[in-house]
Amino acid sequence: MLSKEKIARINELANRAKTTGLTAKEVEEQKELRAEYVKTFRASFKNQLHSVKVVDEKGQDVTPKKLKDAKKGNNDIQH
Repeated sequence: MLSKEKIARINELANRAKTTGLTAKEVEEQKELRAEYVKTFRASFKNQLHSVKVVDEKGQDVTPKKLKDAKKGNNDIQH
């Protein structure tokens, strides 16, 4: 998870970009912070997805094979 300080900085840069504009250095910082945020979000989402178990009305496990395989090997789920 991204620190509160980094999230606050992302928001600060976004607000300044809308009002006064950003310097080239700040644009690069914003780009790096956003990339870090997206990377962290995706990792968190994958961890959450790997904990999912799909069960039908009869209580049988019907989790898709792709997800089961990803859980076993901790691999990424591909489309």
